[in-house]
Amino acid sequence: MKMVTAIIKPFKLDDVREALGDLGLSGITVTEVKGFGRQKGHTELYRGAEYVVDFLPKTKIEAVVPADVLDQVIEAISSAAQTGKIGDGKIFVSSVEQVVRIRTGETGTEAI
Repeated sequence: MKMVTAIIKPFKLDDVREALGDLGLSGITVTEVKGFGRQKGHTELYRGAEYVVDFLPKTKIEAVVPADVLDQVIEAISSAAQTGKIGDGKIFVSSVEQVVRIRTGETGTEAI
C-alpha cells in the first residue's frame, strides 16, 4: 500500500476528486494548507500599502491506495491538477506499513 500526498491549487480540487472517483478510489482526506516553493509568494496592495504574501493557499490531498493502482492515481492527479503554470504543486508517495479500520478491525487492503 502507498500513501499519495498531493499539494495542488485549491481551485483544482473538484477536478482531482472527480478524476480519482473515476478510478474507483473510495476515500481521500483534504486539508487546506499554506506554503510556497519556487513561486515564492507574491506582493499585494492593501489600503495603498504594498506587502508580501509569503505563504500561498494550497490544498493537500491524501489517499492510501493499493500499490497496483499507484501509477494510475499519479497520472489522474497530475492531469487533473495541471495548469501549466508555476505553482501547480507536487505529488509525494510513501509506503504504508499497515492500515486498520477502527470500526471493524479489518487490516491491510480490506481496511482501505
